[in-house]
Amino acid sequence: MAPHELKSLVRTIPDFPIEGIQFRDITTLIGHGEGFAATVDWLAERVRGSGAEAIAGMEARGFIFGASVAAKLALPFLPIRKSGKLPCETIGVDYALEYGSDRLEMDPASVVSGQRVAMVDDLLATGGTACATATLLRKAGAVVEHAFFVIDLPDLGGAKKLSECGVATAALMEFEGD
Repeated sequence: MAPHELKSLVRTIPDFPIEGIQFRDITTLIGHGEGFAATVDWLAERVRGSGAEAIAGMEARGFIFGASVAAKLALPFLPIRKSGKLPCETIGVDYALEYGSDRLEMDPASVVSGQRVAMVDDLLATGGTACATATLLRKAGAVVEHAFFVIDLPDLGGAKKLSECGVATAALMEFEGD
């Protein structure tokens, strides 16, 4: 499927979670077998070209795409979790949100020092979660230079923020506005 066909599978829900936001809902994309497969293929091709040795996905929708790409490429998948979700000893990083803060955690033993890790997620907005993920992975010893997204919202500046964090980005599709 062509990128414009895949983009047409993403449902827009106005005024969610608050008034004025156009929520880009990927459940309609992952619910379309051919569209989901084509999206995973697109991501896998870019990850393969990046030389990644593992894939990290951020909770929760990054698990859907990241784990699918990891399985397709027979690479390890590194789940980046919200605080308190892992039963083992973890390392973490706190990061700022628009109205507060949050924390991401991971098992530090899941990364081999110097391992090249690509990040995969469904959506790039402000880049805050992705930059925090890169910081966390680097803290564990990973080399993080690439992040791949299904959707980019370029007006929110996430790609610029990730570039400032030393991470190159690519996205299958873009939506203007919030």
